Amino acid sequence: MSALRILVPVKRVIDYAVKPRVNKTQTAVETAGVKHSMNPFDELSIEESVRIRETKRAPGGVDDILAVSAGPSKAVDVLRTAMAMGADRALHVEVPEAEELEPLAVAKLLAAVVRAEDRNLVFLGKQSIDDDANQTGQMLAGLLRWPQATQASRVDFEAGDVVKVTREVDGGVETLQAKLPLIVTTDLRLNEPRYASLPNIMKAKKKKLEKKTLSDFGVDGSKRLKTLKVTEPPQRQGGGKVENVDGMISKLKELGAI
Repeated sequence: MSALRILVPVKRVIDYAVKPRVNKTQTAVETAGVKHSMNPFDELSIEESVRIRETKRAPGGVDDILAVSAGPSKAVDVLRTAMAMGADRALHVEVPEAEELEPLAVAKLLAAVVRAEDRNLVFLGKQSIDDDANQTGQMLAGLLRWPQATQASRVDFEAGDVVKVTREVDGGVETLQAKLPLIVTTDLRLNEPRYASLPNIMKAKKKKLEKKTLSDFGVDGSKRLKTLKVTEPPQRQGGGKVENVDGMISKLKELGAI
């Protein structure tokens, strides 16, 4: 089996424990002064890549794990975290904070990185928790004309560059088989990501972190979509109690439910 040359895209998002707030102009979620961290699904991708190396699960071994992120200067923080978790090196594609990329632009960028860095396996989160688009992995597979296995809960390797991916579906599980090169998107049941230890955080500062721009890869980040308005979900109203079945029926009739 070929040695794995893994690419793991990671994204800086509002921390999952923070309750998002809509900005005053109702054009986006407020990000200023808000805690950010690595997208949780991307943490799964880094963890799985490192585990494959540690457990020697792939017959050909793991040659290199490259983490990549496209975003403002602060995106370096999540790349440092990725390297502290076990990635070998990182690539930061600088994008101004006000110019967030859409999934298609991200997929085009990743396709260019795959070709430039000669990758044969891409692990990426099935979605980011800020836009929940769940599109980038599928678009990347289409652009590269590679097979894809989405929402992976288990990944196994066999001789002959064969990869088996187990994924959860309604009512059970499904196992897919494909050959490298391959796109795999990760789901929550795949693993339990490790915490980056202080010694590894210090070691990560010495690992290579390269900076590039979209133009270096010939990618246009222009938006194709326009956000018209962002609003908070309506507040839920409290429930009420009824004394008996007749009272419940009367209340349902009053509400027009029956």
